[in-house]
Amino acid sequence: MLLELGSFSPYAALLLIAAVFALFLLERFSSEVTALGGVAVALLVGLVSVEDVLDALSNPAPATIGAMFVLSAALVRTGVLDAVADWLGGRLDRSPAATIGLFFLLAAAASAFMNNTPVVMILIPVVFGLARKLGTSASRFLMPLSFVVIMGGTCSLIGTSTNLLVDGVSRDLGLVPFSLLEIAPLGLVLALVGGTFVALAAPVLLPERHALGDTPSLGARRSWQVELFVPEGSPLIGRPVTEVPEFRRSATRLVDLIRDNVSLRRALPGQVLQAGDRVVLHAPDTEVIGFRAAGSGGAAGLTIAGTEPAGARRHVVVEALVRDRSRNFAELGWRRSHGVYPIAVHRQGSSVDLADKELHLRPGDTVLLDGPAEDIVRLARDEHLILLAPMEARAFRRSKAPIALAIMAVVVLGAALDLAPILPLAIVGAAVALLTGCVEPDEGIGAIDGRLLLLIVSMLVLGTAMDRSGAMTLIVEVLSGPLSMASPLVALALIYAVTSVLTEIVTNNAVAVIMTPIAVGVASTLGLDPRAFVVVVMFGASASFATPIGYQTNTMVYNAGGYRFTDFLRLGLPMNVIAGVVTVLLAPVIWPLTP
Repeated sequence: MLLELGSFSPYAALLLIAAVFALFLLERFSSEVTALGGVAVALLVGLVSVEDVLDALSNPAPATIGAMFVLSAALVRTGVLDAVADWLGGRLDRSPAATIGLFFLLAAAASAFMNNTPVVMILIPVVFGLARKLGTSASRFLMPLSFVVIMGGTCSLIGTSTNLLVDGVSRDLGLVPFSLLEIAPLGLVLALVGGTFVALAAPVLLPERHALGDTPSLGARRSWQVELFVPEGSPLIGRPVTEVPEFRRSATRLVDLIRDNVSLRRALPGQVLQAGDRVVLHAPDTEVIGFRAAGSGGAAGLTIAGTEPAGARRHVVVEALVRDRSRNFAELGWRRSHGVYPIAVHRQGSSVDLADKELHLRPGDTVLLDGPAEDIVRLARDEHLILLAPMEARAFRRSKAPIALAIMAVVVLGAALDLAPILPLAIVGAAVALLTGCVEPDEGIGAIDGRLLLLIVSMLVLGTAMDRSGAMTLIVEVLSGPLSMASPLVALALIYAVTSVLTEIVTNNAVAVIMTPIAVGVASTLGLDPRAFVVVVMFGASASFATPIGYQTNTMVYNAGGYRFTDFLRLGLPMNVIAGVVTVLLAPVIWPLTP
């Protein structure tokens, strides 16, 4: 310990956790960086020791989650999900309603045994295709897809990283480990009740939005901010900028003229275009693509700033969804590393200024990309982007699909039958998937979300700080007084409500780590079996529906579906209530509260 806080330790730990949660909300730094910073502070002030950090690294949850990422990647790369999507597409013309229902059922089943993030990543483009065939907007299906996948993830221990994490924390607290399908009865009831509600309520409560991939022209109603460069020899040189026909179309708006890095926004009338000028416009996709074509020799004589005319290889323009990274846009260097040009960025219903040096891409942003199709596919793979328009398919290892399915079946059955703990089974399965070529090492390792694992380990350390400092005991004592006069069901409901509300505003894994020891402490103080309380935390931290920021799959469909924040409240708030009622009523039935 570097400092001795003495009796102030519990309050220092609470202050530290409050600061970490506040930074989560402000999003000034990415969540894993914020959590790691909290660990650094905890080490500096003596709330935890180096041994505590090593103990967090030895927790089975992060290793299990990492291995399951590799297994999920094997199923994706062998084309298993793609084959199912093709099969569904073939059935759509014969029985649309039954096919859509089967689609959601298979999505929920897949998410019970795969990490739900890659499931949604693969199925988002499938939803666009299904919606186009049905002649409707993908916004009708994207939010329900996220909700169904979330509920499917509650049906097994490996369905979501949150389940594995809560199990790992409860093990450290001395509870018997959860078996693979122990939570399945509750998860299945939730999926049945919640799925029925979504099927009935979504067509009524969800307005039709213009989703990104609804039209073959990449969503022509969407406006982007682009920067055009006037090269030497352009026929536009010498013409007033406000009189250029390409800048005066009804869907296009002239924003700025930049000359020698000086903005002439306030003096646009009368400005004559010169070589080297940069013109900033708001324009729809169709116009942006037109400018790109013009830059390859068209009459307008313009190029999109920062790009070069297309060479021998045919360029395409396509939208991509940012999945899970938060990086400074100016430092990406996609043109140098992949030969792909980012043309524009869209966020939460409006375009973003690419000239902003502080611009950070966030999960849910959409990027308009220009480049050769094969380079865009490579960029999407390397940078964890989801392509939202038809592209040349990657070479799936379809001959390895039976092996990948067999590996997953052995892991699932082995864990379900208690032949071995899930951790060694998952590690052995991941090794076999790599050795048999179901997934290449760089793809398998690349599928492991290192940011998520860093967040989990950091939060485990901060959870230890709460425990060692006495902050957990302090919270339990405060809660136990009022709860001792209430029924056990009220205690369960309170734990669920706090977990659910916190999950809607900060990362669910962080909430799970903090709330699990509190739930166990409250149950023990009240003389109740803590297992039902742990399950309530597990479901409360997983079943996040009311906001697009509470769960990663919600964030992924938020911008892709063209949703507004209130759309999630409209459908998600009742879902939160339904999930809470089902969980609180059934958990003590399946896991009796009497020790």
